Amino acid sequence: MKFRHEYKHRVNLADIIQLRTRLAAVAEHDPHCGSDGTYIVNSLYFDNYMDKALREKIDGVNHREKFRIRYYGDDISYIRLEKKSKINGLCSKESTAITAEECVRLIGGDKGFLIGSGNELMQELYAKMTYQLLRPKCIVAYNRECFVYPPGNVRVTLDTDICGSYRVGDFLKPDQQLLRPCSVSVLEVKWDEFLPQIIRDAVQVKGRRTAPFSKYAAVRY
Repeated sequence: MKFRHEYKHRVNLADIIQLRTRLAAVAEHDPHCGSDGTYIVNSLYFDNYMDKALREKIDGVNHREKFRIRYYGDDISYIRLEKKSKINGLCSKESTAITAEECVRLIGGDKGFLIGSGNELMQELYAKMTYQLLRPKCIVAYNRECFVYPPGNVRVTLDTDICGSYRVGDFLKPDQQLLRPCSVSVLEVKWDEFLPQIIRDAVQVKGRRTAPFSKYAAVRY
């Protein structure tokens, strides 16, 4: 499991405009971005009846994890099951492909196929759906602009129009109704061993400090 550094800033629209201009001068858009440099991220988060993942985030638990299913835009031919872990401020992500049919089965509470999948991440989700009672809890969607900078394996994202819904059955529908808009936008910076000074300078925003932020928690609250 590979861990990476990560920090986040809450930003506003004026900040986004400044950051976009600076980053475009020193980094490239992620090749998966659309013609306007952005794409839509759709995520379905799992939690249990006691909101374990949500509470651990709010309480700042040092070693925590959350499961989600994710696809981009309206392309449901490419869907990933992901587990994001955070330990001592470092983050990692494990993922594996699942089909739209498997996603629908999970949303409906059918987890049996996971145990016979032969995939470790799927089998771990099965175990935690069984003994932690994880279930699909909430949809989170947002618009993402992503810049990459190869030295340091740096990835900078600008996430806007964050919104969500508890109607988990609508997750794969292109016309899903998303509610609970979040007024804040988010700058995220991730890197491996070092953050190059040119990127460090480009992402500086006057009056903003690194602060914990979870789009899942923002939608839930």
